[in-house]
Amino acid sequence: MKSESSVSWRIVLIKIAAEPSRHRVAVWRELRKVGALSIGQGTWAVPNVPAFNAGVDRAKELVERANGEIVFLTATGASEEDNVRFAAMFTAAREEDWTEFLSDCAKYEAELDKEIRIEKFTLAELEEEEQSLDRLRRWHRDLKARDVFGASNAESATAALQHCAERFEDYSERVINALHSPEGNDYGDRP
Repeated sequence: MKSESSVSWRIVLIKIAAEPSRHRVAVWRELRKVGALSIGQGTWAVPNVPAFNAGVDRAKELVERANGEIVFLTATGASEEDNVRFAAMFTAAREEDWTEFLSDCAKYEAELDKEIRIEKFTLAELEEEEQSLDRLRRWHRDLKARDVFGASNAESATAALQHCAERFEDYSERVINALHSPEGNDYGDRP
């Protein structure tokens, strides 16, 4: 993790025509996806670290395709207090991301609980649950990369992902055992 005072900020100023709105929306989505902090109309900020470069470059391409204008500035706070405040704003956004991630981990576990309860031990369901776990793993990796200052709930999210992986392994074993039992099948026709 970086300290608040050791990071400069990459400020992104964007101007795109209002219509068609799809261009503005595409840029907005890309910057939100990378974890940029919206600090005003058409103004975004990210820590000036390599983890954000690819996403900001994709946003630049989208702006240019839309015949818009994009300007990059490098900034630091006017005081140490400003640096700390701005980093806190950025970290609060990461904490919201981690909270959403934790919610999805809980939904994943609830889905596994349901499949176990109804004894849906099929290869198709196993593959679906594995894809869901892989999505959580990718999301975790992306969130971790942009959590520059260490949000307070990041460790809980890492533990939740580990628990999801353990739960998936348990479900996998149940599926394999069901498929190898004399009455098992993988056609999904079990109650």
